[in-house]
Amino acid sequence: MGAVGITAEYNPFHGGHLRQLERIREERGADTPIVAVLSGDFVQRGEAACFSKHARAEAAVRCGVSLVLELPLPWCLSSAEGFARGAVGLLAASGVVDTLSFGSESADLSRLRRCAEALEDPGFPTLLRGRLAGGTPFAAARERAVAALAGEETASVLRRPNDLLAVEYLRAAGRLGYRPEILPVARTGAEHDGPGSASDLRRRMAAGEDWLRDVPAPAGEVFRREMAEGRGPVTEETLRAPLLSRLRERTREDFAALPDAAEGLENALHRAAEEEISLSAMAQRVKSKRYALSRLRRMLLCAALGIRRGMADGVPPYLRVLAMDGKGMALLRAMGERAALPVIVKPARAGAAEEPTREIFAFNSRAHDLYVLGFTCPEQRRGGEDYRTTPFVQKPIESFA
Repeated sequence: MGAVGITAEYNPFHGGHLRQLERIREERGADTPIVAVLSGDFVQRGEAACFSKHARAEAAVRCGVSLVLELPLPWCLSSAEGFARGAVGLLAASGVVDTLSFGSESADLSRLRRCAEALEDPGFPTLLRGRLAGGTPFAAARERAVAALAGEETASVLRRPNDLLAVEYLRAAGRLGYRPEILPVARTGAEHDGPGSASDLRRRMAAGEDWLRDVPAPAGEVFRREMAEGRGPVTEETLRAPLLSRLRERTREDFAALPDAAEGLENALHRAAEEEISLSAMAQRVKSKRYALSRLRRMLLCAALGIRRGMADGVPPYLRVLAMDGKGMALLRAMGERAALPVIVKPARAGAAEEPTREIFAFNSRAHDLYVLGFTCPEQRRGGEDYRTTPFVQKPIESFA
């Protein structure tokens, strides 16, 4: 059974995500199973997710995703390159995904491929170093280096966030020797960070405005339940104390061991963590033309959660199932024969797994224990829940007759 694979954060799931699923099935058929690799409780822009990975996975399946797999924490908080390698690596290892789909501002596959090829060109590192000289921001230097190899039009895709991720997905697939069919889906409707986007919904959520009207009804039911039971939204403010506590325990050596630590950046972050009172204030204090806020926020979260350089090398060591429907159950059976990595359905068994599965799963679960401290209801802040929470299963409608 060939499935279409996507990567997602669903933070939160909204109408644009639903349109992507609809477009995939318009292209591949109404019965096409879709596998999503979902970021866990912390996401790539350097923030806590507004709702837990379990709730967001359930919302995705209720809205049409067939099977949701978790992207473990070190890869969630990696650069675009590491994030893409981890997610695409899991889709490849599942053994059931023969098509890779992603949202894209341009949806121009030939241009995206040319950009990916330029970034893999043997001459690219030298060009990049030359353009970084003099303090040029990394993103600008990278674009100029690609333009020198493939032209301005090709390099321009790096300015758009979803096109940039699309390029990294293509690079990751090539490096992993994975050759799926590629299905780009043109983004329509809300612009990135614009009205109706996930960023806009989170802003309205934090402001106490009505945001659920722009969320598909099945997902809205999940999020309403989570809020009613005191499990979100989780925000920087609700997690302020536990994150500050972790950060102020960290030494200069801990900061020096962070991913992306270089050029004294670790020292500036350490000083900011000692003196500022929020992640936002710390990141703003260190921000410069050279360093984007998202990179700084990721580094601070890595420090708080104990992620060190090298932890996101390669691909994750296991496939953890968070949610599924009937098609997903069929995929899961096929994965039992085809998957190249251990498949975790019952999390309680992860404690008896071999390394590195046991180590990374335990690390992920400790991060979930911190995440739940951001829940509004004290009763919901118990530790160890990640080992007790089994996948959500969407039962067929006829089973309720």
